[in-house]
Amino acid sequence: MMDIQTLETWLWDAACAIRGPVDAPKFKDYILPLVFLKRLSDVFDDELERLATKFGGEKKARDLLEQERKRGPVSLVRFYLPDHARWEAIRRQTAGLGQYLTEAVRAVARENPRLSGVIDMVDFNATAAGQRIISNEHLAALIEVLSRQRLGLDDVEPDMLGRAYEYLLRKFAEGQGQSAGEFYTPREVGMLMARLLEPEPGMTVYDPACGSGGLLIKCHLRLLEKYGVNENGRRHLPSRIAPLRLFGQEINPATFAMARMNAVIHDLEADIEIGDTMRQPAFRDASGRLQAFDLVTANPMWNQKFAAELYENDPFERFCYGAPPSSSADWGWLQHMLASLNETGRMAVVLDTGAVSRGSGNQGSNRERDIRKAFVEADLVEAVLLLPENLFYNTTAPGVIIVINRRKRHAGEILLINASQLFAKGRPKNYLTDEHIETIARLYHDWRAEPGLSAVISREEAARNDYNISPSRYVSTNGGEEVLQLEEVLVRLEAAEEERAEAERALKDVIQMLGLSESTDVTR
Repeated sequence: MMDIQTLETWLWDAACAIRGPVDAPKFKDYILPLVFLKRLSDVFDDELERLATKFGGEKKARDLLEQERKRGPVSLVRFYLPDHARWEAIRRQTAGLGQYLTEAVRAVARENPRLSGVIDMVDFNATAAGQRIISNEHLAALIEVLSRQRLGLDDVEPDMLGRAYEYLLRKFAEGQGQSAGEFYTPREVGMLMARLLEPEPGMTVYDPACGSGGLLIKCHLRLLEKYGVNENGRRHLPSRIAPLRLFGQEINPATFAMARMNAVIHDLEADIEIGDTMRQPAFRDASGRLQAFDLVTANPMWNQKFAAELYENDPFERFCYGAPPSSSADWGWLQHMLASLNETGRMAVVLDTGAVSRGSGNQGSNRERDIRKAFVEADLVEAVLLLPENLFYNTTAPGVIIVINRRKRHAGEILLINASQLFAKGRPKNYLTDEHIETIARLYHDWRAEPGLSAVISREEAARNDYNISPSRYVSTNGGEEVLQLEEVLVRLEAAEEERAEAERALKDVIQMLGLSESTDVTR
């Protein structure tokens, strides 16, 4: 069995094989499908060999496989690969490699409908401005590097390969900057969220903005950590332990493909759908209402902007606590997720820090504060965790993890954890160590107030602070004042402008109702 360092070095060598003709952010478009194809091919070879042993020879095994393929879906192997799409055939190809690869992955998708729109998203023969994006020579070099290691059933554990796959995603995120957050949440943040949720066997887990599927997979890995057994060097769930049922939706086709590949690489069954969750949620019950899940884990785009019509004309009755401002959909996402929880459901969601404080202390009404107030008064907010700065790839701003629980363990209380100082310096990003994750998880599960780290407040105390539930307000770490990030300042300015425009419209309505012209001095 390969170790993780060997796998990571090998995969980075693959990236270096096409360095030059392809920008770093585009590496993933070519490398990930080929790593995926190699895994499928090596596993297919392993399964064919086992069938040959079982049925008395390779020819007999092939005949049986072909007969089953002609009758309908293949069950003797995980995925069926045509001869020309198997790795050794690809490696032997000497001319027109880009076209050959494109046709090979499309053939795999035709044979395995589950992989349609997953493995066949890339045109290896594509051009830009009349030039090939990646030449046949560079593709051949990439194939040779990938051929150094075998990815079969006895060569690498699914989780080990999955970790290497995530290593590549992290490397690509480092090169991709602002858009990286669309597909990658730092591994340790995902592991922390899984520790907060502590999934149990057979639970349903949903991520409405699943990116490359990492948060769903972290929940599976936590279950495996708690209930898995080691046999012959492999860690797996025993048959008596029901696996999690994973559900995700992703709007970006390329990222959707990554999520599906990531699940298969981890040897997981996951129902990943493509589409716009807020406008067309994919998971519904027989009556057309939103499907309800045991757990939700998510890191949606922070401060996303949606038109007011989305909230006002919602056929799924999601926004019963109010329409958020057009400047930030954070509390719109939270209401969608709440509507997707069953009666005992829990969720852990990463959002911008402003989501837990914006609007508090203002005179008059503020949409985000009013929705936050409704959540607190309904006793739905169980905990808020402030993360350190510079963890995420698309911003240096800290995030918060909001834990919502329909059946709170401590009614009328909210646990606030200020973990802003719990990090290790890294390049280019900070990160949480295993010890940091353990400390935060212990504070949450033990429900403990610890000076400089956590506090437990009542709903009445939250109300006295105008429903500002930012941990930094209640737990001081260095005595300094909280400094607003530029992104947060811009969101607050947009919200203030929106409130000013609404107040102006309301004033005009009053003036019209009184039969006065706008030029009339109404103070006389």
